[in-house]
Amino acid sequence: MDRLVWIDCEMTGLDPASDVLLEVACLVTDGELNVVGDGTDLVIAAPEAALDAMVPVVKDMHETSGLTAAVRASTLSVAEAERQILAYVRSLVPENRRAPLCGNSIATDRSFLARYMPELDGYLHYRMIDVSSVKELARRWYPRAYYAAPVKHGGHRALADIRESIEELRYYRRTVFVPQPGPTTDEARAASVEIRAETDAAAQPASSGSGAADQPSLDPATAEITDTTQPAPNV
Repeated sequence: MDRLVWIDCEMTGLDPASDVLLEVACLVTDGELNVVGDGTDLVIAAPEAALDAMVPVVKDMHETSGLTAAVRASTLSVAEAERQILAYVRSLVPENRRAPLCGNSIATDRSFLARYMPELDGYLHYRMIDVSSVKELARRWYPRAYYAAPVKHGGHRALADIRESIEELRYYRRTVFVPQPGPTTDEARAASVEIRAETDAAAQPASSGSGAADQPSLDPATAEITDTTQPAPNV
């Protein structure tokens, strides 16, 4: 079982220390991005003071989408919402800390889960799949694919936003990733050797003169290579 847990949150703002959750939706997919189950979408009650504190752009967004009215009509607590979502996730992903959290700019959503739904947050793997990262790489490396990506119409409602994120990753998989079944083992090993050789070559001092290895390069081309070959973060 290689399932992915997709979560999207709608909040009063972006700061989990002062803003609150208004809506949380969840879908689970398999590794091929096929949706498993019906998903769940919960609107959470919030104090009027929290709604009044929203900045104008967020206030307008949630009023236009109908979320503000739904929040005012809701009696669901954060604790009960967490219980229901966690039960849904466990029904489809029975192994603790196995499935990664997925979505768009998902670190923001995760910060709110850590603050308001810590048991749910702890049930998920610490790794995350952020469609925004794929999108940013496509913008730099495959701009034609980036600008032709499906237009979003989710309207800032949680479940619709998740479905669009899944659609978006499905699109980028088809347009910018290596087609399945991918490279052969020999091709992959050869690419690994080539990349390591390029990295090692770029790390060599630009000059063998005295003190050259201790001085920053003034050659723009060399500087650019150095910048792009820093070790990737350990994730």
